[in-house]
Amino acid sequence: MEFLLILFGISLAVGLFMLFANALKIPYLKTSKAVMNTGREDKKLSKNIEAILLGIAAKLGKIIPMDKYKKSRLESTLKSAGIKMTPETFTALAFLKAFCIALLAVPCAFFMPLLIPFFIIFAVAIYFRENGKADEKMREKRDAIEQELPRFVATVEQELKTSRDVLSIMENFKKHAGVHFAYELDVTCADMRSSSYEAALTRFEARIGSAQLSDVVRGLVSVIRGDDSAVYFKMLAHDFKLIELQRLKAKAAKIPPKIRIFSFGMLMLFLLTYLVVMGMQLLDSLSSMA
Repeated sequence: MEFLLILFGISLAVGLFMLFANALKIPYLKTSKAVMNTGREDKKLSKNIEAILLGIAAKLGKIIPMDKYKKSRLESTLKSAGIKMTPETFTALAFLKAFCIALLAVPCAFFMPLLIPFFIIFAVAIYFRENGKADEKMREKRDAIEQELPRFVATVEQELKTSRDVLSIMENFKKHAGVHFAYELDVTCADMRSSSYEAALTRFEARIGSAQLSDVVRGLVSVIRGDDSAVYFKMLAHDFKLIELQRLKAKAAKIPPKIRIFSFGMLMLFLLTYLVVMGMQLLDSLSSMA
């Protein structure tokens, strides 16, 4: 009898889901997975649950209110981070993931009420983590680009001795740049060919939002205007080298605590080795005395 009730409950839940999916015009699972795979740069297959949540979030995104400033800012962040979703869909997807975690607290009310606060806190943490995923990806991309700026500035400083073609300098450096910086340089070079150089560089600066990149763009704009920027890029290269040294020192400062754990393990092994040798010698001496 209990098995029939469980089977009836599952069938009723599946039937209601099909009815609501048809009424809300939620796309099929294959369609949602294809959209998610197209929107990702790594082209990995999406999970079925995430694809279903994306279809529901696309519908909920149409009714989520969002002010113009927050929408434009989030849209720019998503575009720069490589997440091809609308701001409403992205926000709705974060809310849905948190809501699914919060639903786990419902059965706990009947079996283990003490776990209800845990699932609620976990749902809130999931919401903030998913909602800040675009900013996190953008931060990683910005850090990767800033690590290559000292080399780019040094290259510009050397190239200005023989040429003042900013577009050619950027295209040549693009061949040896990292993934993120090469992609942004490619977009900027294409933008420079189809519009004015200054406007394209300004949009490049706005997409990344880096203070160091702003200094580089300011110098490139002065080169386009015909100013003698050799001294400016020489000083900028010196400043960027100092910033790079500070970054490397900060990374090196984080290494000793990690090494200390392994050093402590090696010390314990050495002590254990000495104790074993001393124990064996002690047993040999006792056996010889006996």
